[in-house]
Amino acid sequence: MTTRHSQLFDPSEVFDDDYLYFYAKHLGDERSDEDAGLISSLGPVSAGDRVLDLACGHGRIANRLALRGASVTGLDFSPHFLDLARREASERDTAVEYVLGDMTDLPWSNEFDLVVSWFTSFGYLDDAGNRSVLTEIHRSLRPGGRVLLELNHAPSWWGRILPSSIVRRGDDLMVDQVTYDPVTGRWHNRRTIVRDGRVRTVNFETRMFTFVELRDWLLGAGFRRVDGFGRDGTPLTLASRRMIVRATR
Repeated sequence: MTTRHSQLFDPSEVFDDDYLYFYAKHLGDERSDEDAGLISSLGPVSAGDRVLDLACGHGRIANRLALRGASVTGLDFSPHFLDLARREASERDTAVEYVLGDMTDLPWSNEFDLVVSWFTSFGYLDDAGNRSVLTEIHRSLRPGGRVLLELNHAPSWWGRILPSSIVRRGDDLMVDQVTYDPVTGRWHNRRTIVRDGRVRTVNFETRMFTFVELRDWLLGAGFRRVDGFGRDGTPLTLASRRMIVRATR
């Protein structure tokens, strides 16, 4: 993937088969069905709506929204993830347009009723790049269209970020060593993968947001209304670890 803004790390080193393997319980059918239902409710999504799943990955949400009657396009940087998404769409006997592309340079204007950015798919660029993504989303939406952003809720993590965490599958390990920089608002992660006797380490970072900060970024990008919710569409509180932000063009 190439972008018009500073790429802080190589996403292909983070979002790959190891990612799918260690995050399997978060990306399985039950969770994916729940996510698609929540998106349909909060969007809302009606039959025939044009929907863009931005950073769609292996299509777990895009394919489900298509099965609900939406006309769905999925964009991702990874040819491998897009191949997996197309394969699943074929197995589910549904149609989704999958596009290889860059979220800072979307090829659409006034096209979609809803843009979905789910499971912390936003915030991996420098601040100029992240703002550009919001501007591109705004341009791609029809008047009255909405975007749903689902990501970490920064205040709930302050003071309780663990210096390290481990995900284990059999003898395989994913070890995250995390620090938070309050000056930049960034979560820095040194991730070590131990799988099938192989060991590799990758560094990446994610921009963490309060609702108010992200709301102001969205208003600055041209959106006229911004609402915030907790993980299940409930009211956003200090204890909400996940945040859903809905903005209307």
